[in-house]
Amino acid sequence: MTEIKCQGCGALIQTSDPNAAGYAPKSALEREDVICKRCFRLKHYNEVQDVPFEDDDFLNMLNQISESRGLVVQLVDIFDLSGSFIPGLQRLTGQNPILLAGNKMDVLPKSINPNKLKQWLKSTIKEMGLKVQDVHLISAHKGTGMEELSKSIERHRQGQDVYVVGTTNVGKSTFINQLIHQTSGVDDVITTSYFPGTTLGFIDIPLDKNTSLYDTPGVIHRHQMAHYVSDQDLKQITPRKEVKPKVYQLNEGQTLYFGGLARLDFNTGERSSFICYLSNEVEIHRTKLEKADELYNKHVGELLTPPDKETLKKLPQLVSQTFKIPNEKTDLVFSGLGWVTIPEGQISVTAHVPEGVKVSLRESLI
Repeated sequence: MTEIKCQGCGALIQTSDPNAAGYAPKSALEREDVICKRCFRLKHYNEVQDVPFEDDDFLNMLNQISESRGLVVQLVDIFDLSGSFIPGLQRLTGQNPILLAGNKMDVLPKSINPNKLKQWLKSTIKEMGLKVQDVHLISAHKGTGMEELSKSIERHRQGQDVYVVGTTNVGKSTFINQLIHQTSGVDDVITTSYFPGTTLGFIDIPLDKNTSLYDTPGVIHRHQMAHYVSDQDLKQITPRKEVKPKVYQLNEGQTLYFGGLARLDFNTGERSSFICYLSNEVEIHRTKLEKADELYNKHVGELLTPPDKETLKKLPQLVSQTFKIPNEKTDLVFSGLGWVTIPEGQISVTAHVPEGVKVSLRESLI
């Protein structure tokens, strides 16, 4: 069979193994635009199918960029920077210049100052060891900032190829669709989805006669909450509109549950305001620390949702980590779920998350 790539995910089309990447029935080969069964079901039924790709496979594919010449555009999720940043990107992409695009601006509270956010992004990624040509704030979903970024890409690529890289669920496919729509008016060039791992191979989109824009496979970060929840729960915890901060005045010895996916205990400190930034669809419940375990054991999956029943079947046990808050306003970040802004100093808290999910402290974003 002549080598054909899926127009949705970039995987090689094959007709022999329905459970492997790139499977399509033979009848599909007669169509002008061939997409695999996985992309077909994703596009028409919003269903995602697992494929046997290991994490290292994605990184090895990404490493091919270091052997090429071109501009690298790293897309990060501003709502989940720690979860969507690719450590070692400079090493994976060689000497190629990098632009950073902070996506999902539309879900951040409007109270955030864009200039301060840009400076925060620049200093944070510098601390993470990444040198970039420039930083842009965008919303791939709404198209905000895309025109300015498009001009910057054209300026910095200097007639060479462009590689768009990012972790799973960061919005790469939506970003590329938006970029192409703005320049050519064509809609939905590649499959878009809420679900991790949509793009399975490099997708080659010609920019001119000699160069291309490449959508690359999403790097999988197992410390993101997305990899521990059902498709339905993922939709619920992924913000789709501006996040409305929720403020809780807590006394020492009180607990907040974020659905049943995470928990924050206020161990010691004066009565304080805790500001929660999560998807508006995630319910927050307050209880006394002494009753927290009982509440979880009785009501997880019912009063405390998400998780739903499907997630509960595979959700790892909650594990705890205690933090002493420094003498400055600090964000406690739950990777892939959101964050809580905690007032400065003399406060001790304990975070509980499914084993494998990352919790970290950072200087307050707002």
